[in-house]
Amino acid sequence: MKKTKVLLAGGTGYLGGHILKVLSEQQVDTIAIVRKGKKASLKKLPSIHTLEAEVTKANTLQGIFDGVDIVISTIGITRQKDGLTYWDVDYQANKNLLDQAISEGVKKFIYVASLNGEKMLDLKICEAKEQFVTDLKTSGIDYCIVRPNGFFSDLGDFLEMASKGTVYLFGKGNYRINPIDGEDLAIEIVNILRTNKTEFTIGGPCLYSHNELVSVASDILGKKVKVTYLPNWIKKIILIVIRTFSSSKIYGPVEFFLTTLSMDMIAPKYGNKALSKFLRTINKSMHLVFNKC
Repeated sequence: MKKTKVLLAGGTGYLGGHILKVLSEQQVDTIAIVRKGKKASLKKLPSIHTLEAEVTKANTLQGIFDGVDIVISTIGITRQKDGLTYWDVDYQANKNLLDQAISEGVKKFIYVASLNGEKMLDLKICEAKEQFVTDLKTSGIDYCIVRPNGFFSDLGDFLEMASKGTVYLFGKGNYRINPIDGEDLAIEIVNILRTNKTEFTIGGPCLYSHNELVSVASDILGKKVKVTYLPNWIKKIILIVIRTFSSSKIYGPVEFFLTTLSMDMIAPKYGNKALSKFLRTINKSMHLVFNKC
């Protein structure tokens, strides 16, 4: 029986690195595509081969899908840089991959989108991602759209904010989230290789209100953290101002961050990694000092 061959786009990123590790552990024949000059940034792993290609340049993708059965793409940017926009990367780069994969006979395309992205089409990053989701669904290729909740790593910023003494929350702090560890998510994404799922929404094992996250942070820091509650209308004013007086390069990440902080982000529970343990590790590595001022 022919072994499945996978091509991973985005292997140098946070989630992509975890996926590569799982693919290697499961001895899946894998090609990881990296930008020119970035091969050294990938740790050498058994069963993983690297090829250089620029996903934003369609002509560099020709021939790289030879023998590939399934594509996994984690391609996307949180902050626009190098002159590239969300439409250049989150949409067009993935579209380049999809078009070339189809032309070279790839059977399936797994794409990592955003939880609730289809409900946030007014945000630049979600607009680009969801347009690709639409194109993928109508492309004719077998597909799976993965919609993960926020990563544990994203909450490092929350812990850093708490370390300064005050955390700002929308509403009454009752919005809920079940974030997921990158390794737990990677395991479930690789499991999709052996299923016929077309949609997969996934979160971590524990659900927290934002108030409960403050309590977790306070316990880790060993200090009481003050909470300032902000009405949702303040978010609307902030978004109007930054959208009016700054470019999408500036307001794109801010509008996504503020929007997800002012809604429930809840997904089916998977994994077993503990958020508190992850944040304790982050706290030690960052040498955070509580600011009493």
